[in-house]
Parts: sequence; C-alpha cells; structure tokens
Amino acid sequence: MTHSFDKDYWQQHWQQTHGDKAGSMAGNPPNPYLAQETAGLAPGTALDAGCGAGAEAIWLASHGWQLTAADISADALARAADRATAGGQAESIRWVEADLTVWEPGMRFDLVTTHYAHPAMPQLAFYQRISDWVAPGGTLLIVGHLHTGHGHGHGHGHQHPAEATVTLADITAVLNTADWKIVTAEEHRRPVPGPGGQTVSLHDVVVRATRRP
Repeated sequence: MTHSFDKDYWQQHWQQTHGDKAGSMAGNPPNPYLAQETAGLAPGTALDAGCGAGAEAIWLASHGWQLTAADISADALARAADRATAGGQAESIRWVEADLTVWEPGMRFDLVTTHYAHPAMPQLAFYQRISDWVAPGGTLLIVGHLHTGHGHGHGHGHQHPAEATVTLADITAVLNTADWKIVTAEEHRRPVPGPGGQTVSLHDVVVRATRRP
C-alpha cells in the first residue's frame, strides 16, 4: 500500500521504533558520509532538516557546530533531545518540531544537511526548498536513497511513493551552476544492520554543493 510521509506516518513510525533493536533508526550512529563531507568545513551554524533521532545533529554539535535540528515527529525529537543531553551536547542544539513542507527557518545557515528525510512532498522539491536556506558561501549536503523499496527502516509494510526517490542526475540538475559549485556527486552501496539480525544493502546518493558568494 502506498502511503504519504505525513505527520501521522512519522509519529507512528517513531512510536514503533525501539532503540535497543538492531537496525533501529533510534539507535543509529551518524551517517558515515557526514564526517567525510564536512571534514574541511569551518564550524558555524547548521540545519539538520528531518533530523529524526538526532545522530547527525549531535555529531555536528560535538564538532563545534551550532545546530537547528527540525523534524515533524515529536517522538523523534524527544529521543534526540535525550541523546543530546546524555552526550553533553544539549546546549548546542535547538530542536524544532516542524513540517518541513511549510516551515520557514527565518535565517540562512553555513551548512544545511538532510539524511534520508522524507517529507510529505516530492523529494526533489524538498531538496530545492532546503537549498534556499544555505547562506552565500555555505554548504548543502544531501544524502538520499536510490531505491523505492523499504528504505532505511521506514517500511512497516508500506510502499514508498515514486516521487520519494530521485537520482543523482535529478539532484545536480536543479542546482544551477550559476549559484552552486558541485563538490561531491556520488553513488554508494553500503551494508547496514537490519531487523532480525539481517544485513540490508543501501544504495545511496551523496551530493555536496557550495553556494557561490
């Protein structure tokens, strides 16, 4: 059954997710591309769009960034805030419960990043929307799925809508070369722990771009 990534979907998802289970998003470490793609950046202000349980936001905060971390799910944000407090990073992160299809941050950031986030709008339009929040000279980092199956633990027996997945070419095409310099445009496959002790292979797209001053 095809579903929409609305608030009810994500609230149900996080209520059913338990951090002590293998492959659970609630207990996942930060995305492996994050450290690689931000290694050469001077810490500043950052937005994690669709932060989930906060792994990436907490990692960035621990490396000197001042974070705004936004997600539509109150349950996800509560877990994220608990993790940040336990890790000593609570003061560096502002948690925002927000529908990213309509929310406006009211500022631009030195880094805007998103990792497997799926809002209730076409995925490519979402990437275009968050790109507007990057400050001149700032960085946009997108990590997404390149398949339409049960991506990264979101399944629950549902089929993702077709517009939830976009290709590498789709993403880079919407970043106008007059405004953006593409730094990274790559596809990767990597194994991750899945439910029941199984290993799941993810097909990822990673795009990093710098907004021209």
